[in-house]
Amino acid sequence: MVSKDGDKERMKTSIRFFDDMPVRSVWDEETGKWWFCAVDVVSAIADTSNPRIYWATVKRRNKQLFANCKQLKLAAADGKKYKTDVIDDNMYQKLMLAIKSPKKDSFQNWMASVNSSLDEKSKLKAYDLFESGAIGSIEVGTVNGLQQIHAYLFGGLYEFAGQIRTKNISKNGFTFANAIYLPGNLKKIEEMPESSLQEIIAKYVEMNIAHPFMEGNGRSTRIWLDLILKRNLDKCVDWSQISKKEYLHAMELSPYDEAELFQLIQCALTDKTDDREIFMKGVDYSYYYEEE
Repeated sequence: MVSKDGDKERMKTSIRFFDDMPVRSVWDEETGKWWFCAVDVVSAIADTSNPRIYWATVKRRNKQLFANCKQLKLAAADGKKYKTDVIDDNMYQKLMLAIKSPKKDSFQNWMASVNSSLDEKSKLKAYDLFESGAIGSIEVGTVNGLQQIHAYLFGGLYEFAGQIRTKNISKNGFTFANAIYLPGNLKKIEEMPESSLQEIIAKYVEMNIAHPFMEGNGRSTRIWLDLILKRNLDKCVDWSQISKKEYLHAMELSPYDEAELFQLIQCALTDKTDDREIFMKGVDYSYYYEEE
């Protein structure tokens, strides 16, 4: 049995991105909802060079914010967790009365989408893949294993969850593998070697070109890649070390030149293959890569 203190240390946390600004959040069992780091919210919407002082000043001047402010543990830049001021949607309304920002309405709409959009629901499923231990039963490096991951992430959200596509698809002018030849292509990809990082990246790139599902390929395949790395190299990717811009550019080049992608992943490898925080941050950044 896990102690109450242990439960608190393993609280569900998440990093979401508003206009490419990271906003840390934490799930509070007592209130049954997500709370957002107050300083991160200020940083995302207010015109200030010092959001920490800005927030402290606003809180001190507003009796309701000061009285109702909640503190929960969130990871800081040094990797350690500290008690941090957090706000919910009600406190956000009070904060908006205290500051002026042209981003207020768009941020409020963004907050309202938490847990309601398809991506948010799928992200919670991705967290649970690790928390439930189900990730340990996924076949590693196989097409079936990738289908297992996709089915877990998107089951109940897409009617085609876990199913190989039968239609042709393209994105940004790039046409993925023809559906007619997809079964044969996937079999060949499955048989590709995995003995070195270079071979694993080559296999990952080929699976991305195949794009076996109608939607949700990137989010599923990055988890698939990490499982291959763990089995063969005792490593995984700390995706938080790879920026969205760098990743998307490297993936765009990868069908013709894998060097940039190889370099990015090589520099972001970690031996913390079973670390909960590494996996959770990986999910956060993986879903962020897919945001338009």
